[in-house]
Amino acid sequence: MTKLDTNTLGNELYEALVQRQMVEPLTERYPDMTISDGYNVQQRLIERRLEQGERIIGKKIGVTSQAVMDMLGVSQPDFGQLTDRMVVNQGESIPMSRLIQPKAEGEIAFVLKRDLAGPGVTVADVLRATEGVMACFEIVDSRVRDWKIKIQDTVADNASCGVFVLGDRLVDHRDLDLFTTGMVLEKNGQVVGTGAGAATMGSPAIAVAWLANTLGELGMSLKAGEVILSGALSAMVPVKAGDNLRMTLAGIGSCSVRFD
Repeated sequence: MTKLDTNTLGNELYEALVQRQMVEPLTERYPDMTISDGYNVQQRLIERRLEQGERIIGKKIGVTSQAVMDMLGVSQPDFGQLTDRMVVNQGESIPMSRLIQPKAEGEIAFVLKRDLAGPGVTVADVLRATEGVMACFEIVDSRVRDWKIKIQDTVADNASCGVFVLGDRLVDHRDLDLFTTGMVLEKNGQVVGTGAGAATMGSPAIAVAWLANTLGELGMSLKAGEVILSGALSAMVPVKAGDNLRMTLAGIGSCSVRFD
């Protein structure tokens, strides 16, 4: 792909985001599109958001489960960038008019107190750099029609970032076994998902180390104060107006969100 194509697709995805419209799968139009191309498109999409005054406050990791990797035919996760306008306060309702085709994921969020710069970042480095962890809902929202995505599509679309909601407290991770930390996700009072930290690449800390090292290869790093969404602990849950969701993480806390 040429640089012009990359910029054009990034602009197209930005306009889809703003207009709440879907685009046809990029990989159908560009069959030779690579993951690297996808990140170049993502960067243009983020540039457009920053031009409108948004500020990067963290990162998200996606495609962390083996099931999703198998579905997309890849052997690696992906990442997207979080901005301040993606934050929704716990207890606030999210208008469906803000989204296109949303799904909810329960996750463990890391809050960093130190920079992390790869390569060579280990799980121990991640834990030393972490101030604490929180329960989190990520509301993923693909701009690609009907979620007909390959890994290149979702990478280009900023890893299908929508909005996110942080839980009610920041917890010292040193008191936890993040591998076995269990989650229960409820929708309208019914349990619709369960999982544990091991669902994200064996441990959410492993996922954060992967992210730091991957960013290092791109000349980027994680910064103190950033929020890192470490990956879904169970399958995505479709949502619609009127839905109320709550997730609880053992030893960490809870997070809730509703949709109007």
